[in-house]
Amino acid sequence: MTQGNERYLVAACDTSTDMLVCALGWWAPSESGAARVELLASGDHLCRRRANVELVDTLDGVLRDAGLSMADVDGVLVGRGPGSFTGVRIGISTAKGLACGANLPLEGVSTLDASAWTAWRAGVRGLLAVAADAMRGEVYPALYRLDEAGASRLYERERVVKAALAAREWAERPDAGELQLTGDGLVRYGKLFEEAGLMGRACPRELWWPSGEGLLLAAAADAPAALPGGDPALVLPVYTRLSDAEENERRRLGLEQSEGSRVTGVADELAGRHLQFRPMGAADAEAASALEEACFSGSGHAAWTPEMFLSELGEGAAVPRTWWVAHDDGELVGIAGGMVVDRDVQVLDVAVASGRRRQGIARKLLSHVSYDAQMLGCATASLEVEADNDAAIALYERLGFSRAGVRRGYYGAGRDALVMTADLPLRLPVDAASPEPTSAAARPWPAPAPSRTDAERAEIARRQPVLAIESSCDETAVAIIDAEGNLLANQVSTQIDFHARFGGVVPEIASRKHVEVIVGVVDAALEEAAASLGLADGPLSPGELAAVGVTQGPGLVGALVVGVAFAKGFAFAAGKPLICVNHLEGHLYANLLTTPDLEPPFIFTLVSGGHTMLVHVRAWGDYEVLGETLDDAVGEAFDKVAKALGLGYPGGPVISRLAETGDPKAIDFPRALNRRGDYRFSLSGLKTAVTLYIEQETKAGRTIHLPDLAASFEAAVFDVQYKKARNALRETGAREYCIGGGVAANPHLREMMVRKLTRQGIRVTVPPRNACTDNAAMIAVVAREKFARGEFADFSVDADPNMTL
Repeated sequence: MTQGNERYLVAACDTSTDMLVCALGWWAPSESGAARVELLASGDHLCRRRANVELVDTLDGVLRDAGLSMADVDGVLVGRGPGSFTGVRIGISTAKGLACGANLPLEGVSTLDASAWTAWRAGVRGLLAVAADAMRGEVYPALYRLDEAGASRLYERERVVKAALAAREWAERPDAGELQLTGDGLVRYGKLFEEAGLMGRACPRELWWPSGEGLLLAAAADAPAALPGGDPALVLPVYTRLSDAEENERRRLGLEQSEGSRVTGVADELAGRHLQFRPMGAADAEAASALEEACFSGSGHAAWTPEMFLSELGEGAAVPRTWWVAHDDGELVGIAGGMVVDRDVQVLDVAVASGRRRQGIARKLLSHVSYDAQMLGCATASLEVEADNDAAIALYERLGFSRAGVRRGYYGAGRDALVMTADLPLRLPVDAASPEPTSAAARPWPAPAPSRTDAERAEIARRQPVLAIESSCDETAVAIIDAEGNLLANQVSTQIDFHARFGGVVPEIASRKHVEVIVGVVDAALEEAAASLGLADGPLSPGELAAVGVTQGPGLVGALVVGVAFAKGFAFAAGKPLICVNHLEGHLYANLLTTPDLEPPFIFTLVSGGHTMLVHVRAWGDYEVLGETLDDAVGEAFDKVAKALGLGYPGGPVISRLAETGDPKAIDFPRALNRRGDYRFSLSGLKTAVTLYIEQETKAGRTIHLPDLAASFEAAVFDVQYKKARNALRETGAREYCIGGGVAANPHLREMMVRKLTRQGIRVTVPPRNACTDNAAMIAVVAREKFARGEFADFSVDADPNMTL
């Protein structure tokens, strides 16, 4: 920043299109009109699908060309799209990392606006139509009026339409002859616009992409009096549509897209942030009846039996029904259901466990029931409630129900029922309470510099804290570890509620949620680390870290990209080395959290949702994979079996809990590839056998004893795991064994491996349960080891979804 605060140095980037936009410019605030912008250096260049590889190095080159560094930068600008979903996330994640690492304000700018200002800067004036490429035969259309003062929007909100429709709409305008076209959508769909008679006034091809100068000008127009920007947590991509999975579900339920969805790109209305909500299945009948009995004990309401619930779920009912359950880690904590009669949904039952009331569970259950009812053509809802149940009556009134009458003695002598009715949709206020780090918390930004004593600075220097980021699937996790292996922080933001409705992880939802919460999770980790170190003033700052580690792969590419891009920007801006970690190696190293003296050689079993493998660890970094799964991973098989039983997602915890009281010998399920010397795994046959068993028992009219089925399924899976591990130990002569991955948290697998192998003189290590599922603690352990060896990555690394061990 120059003296007198007269101008600011701003770094701008945008990777929403094939043009990698990267520029450095002076920003001079103005009391009237747009701020003045002076382009200092630019690294704009076409860069198809290599933005994550080239962006940070391009910024470094632009800074060096100007004889400057990140320490000289006063703020960061980033293009928010719309554009390529992956491209937008790369730019925003990198920019968030830059802003957090350097403690700078971050401002998001519409890429469409940047395109219009790029044309303005080149001298284009008049009516301008921007057609940005949205793939799938679609474009993001936008109209602007360009005059000597700048570019003015002629639309309210970004949208996506078929390219042919955009061409037709523009061609039918009375001022179509004045339209000048630009945008990278012309590259792919130029013929459509030409057929509509619009390409004759297209801008020169070199103007079809946004530029760094255009980005700076667009932001200057919005904030003329001061440097724009603020908290990087609040900057999100411009999404014009939900993921396909959410869009289909939203349509099924008849929901309108909420304002929250428009901002985050994720349908929060489809997920309970605390719990999982799903349609009731036959497997819920016993638990639902028990919940009913506990909730209505001593009241006039007779508890439903399991048979009554099963009859509600049976096919061929005279009138449609809709039933939903809420469950937490496999425990059913709430139910609600209704039947449709003449465009009215009659709410038959609402029950919530006593310890889980006043958490919005009943409201959310009723929201699912009422939305399903709307899809079935209902316009109203009705119910009966005991006249003296003041708490329930108050809840229903808040939802929009009003008192319509009284049924005397409905629940027995002296127990009247109050009849209540409501129009659909119900009034469903958003429950703002959330245990997760979110982007909504107000805080000062840039953050005030912490004041440290000499002793605190010396302690930080001695402990050499390393921050690690994990985003390979559906958990956004950040941990900080010191040079001695002590965990100073371990934060996880889970997305499980956003994926539970779909029976598994939806990659597009996962990557969107990572972008939304990553700043909050990093902040929480820095605050926790400061508390662990006993620092008196403020969280640990990026400059006080020794290095930044991140999961490079394997995993979901869209999810990995967010973590890698953020980590690169964060490390570059903070001036810290970058360390890339193999996710699979993280699961292996997690055992050091329990057994710090663990040393090769040993046998390691990885059992997770995406991987199943047996590994001979000959030395740290020297791994021989003895065998992998030929089809389903163990965790995947658990999820598929749970889905077949209607038990929800994820399946592991639910099946484990059911198996507690089951007989593992009740059903003889097959053990595939259970031959000596064969270390491969196959679980698809077992999964099919379980599915066939369910179908046969159901067809025969026999009740499936779920605990026995769960215990027998577990036994079939774990018996193979044990025998292959035992054989590998004997063949290699190793005397140590350890396990890792999400399924390693299963208490029955842990107990069996410890009990059986310890008898044979093998020392068995199992990681802490909270370090089995995806987490950053295990990534931090590997990052610390690599930091000690000086194994650093350069800033051209990219996510590697197919990374091998």
